[in-house]
Amino acid sequence: MEVGPRDGLQNEAARISTDAKIAFVDRLSAAGLRHIEVSAFVSPKWIPQLDDAGEVFAGITRRPDVRYSALVPNMKGLERAQAAGVTDVAIFVAASETFSQRNTNRTIDASVQTSREVALAALAAGLRVRGYLSTAFGCPFEGPVPVERVVTLTRQLVDMGVFAVAVSDTIGVAHPGQVRALLPELLAAVSPTDLALHFHDTRGTALANVLAALDFGITTFDASAGGLGGCPYAPRATGNLATEDLLYMLHGLDIETGVDINAVSDAALAMAPHVGHPLASRYTQTR
Repeated sequence: MEVGPRDGLQNEAARISTDAKIAFVDRLSAAGLRHIEVSAFVSPKWIPQLDDAGEVFAGITRRPDVRYSALVPNMKGLERAQAAGVTDVAIFVAASETFSQRNTNRTIDASVQTSREVALAALAAGLRVRGYLSTAFGCPFEGPVPVERVVTLTRQLVDMGVFAVAVSDTIGVAHPGQVRALLPELLAAVSPTDLALHFHDTRGTALANVLAALDFGITTFDASAGGLGGCPYAPRATGNLATEDLLYMLHGLDIETGVDINAVSDAALAMAPHVGHPLASRYTQTR
């Protein structure tokens, strides 16, 4: 799942033009990526960088073999997404009470209820729904997150009808030992096909975490071209796992992805002047 256009850009300080975002998405889909999170229909007050979500969806060239999705936090966001012709949406819940309050001004229970309402409405309208479980490996305010809570919330999201839950290391603290400890507990409650993993590379462990997860049959991972992105609560985070770095490792393991690594790298390089800082991707840095 390519999350660069949404998770990768949402915290960038430089204002990125709508045309640059459209070109970014089109380059990524041309590279062979088949699942791209384009934007989020959230309040411009909180994430002004994504206030042009509707315009971006209107401008991209939609390929028939690519799923283009958007994050929606509530019913209003879902309505805006539907008006923009979005067919795939994502809902989200945090595994940390404090993070949930700081991020959405809602408790975990309230977020679960809102997500359930959005999921039911989206599914009734024929949309596909994905779930995110943020801070599943650690919270910047509370520290370690109980495994039982992660399992319970993942099961609740699956029961809402989502096609997958992206269990997310929002601040980049996960390590392979955690991955190996958490996945058996999760897989006792849900199927491997119900899970995706979303790693940030704050401490340089994202690829090692993917490698550990492959042993458990997990085959879906979120990544961001160029390693763009981060979390406002982890200001020194280097961003998401870079799509190019993930592809380099997978191709080295003879795992077929159908994605052109150099085309993804080119898409990231084309975006670099717009964000105004070097890219985190090791592969793109050394081309």
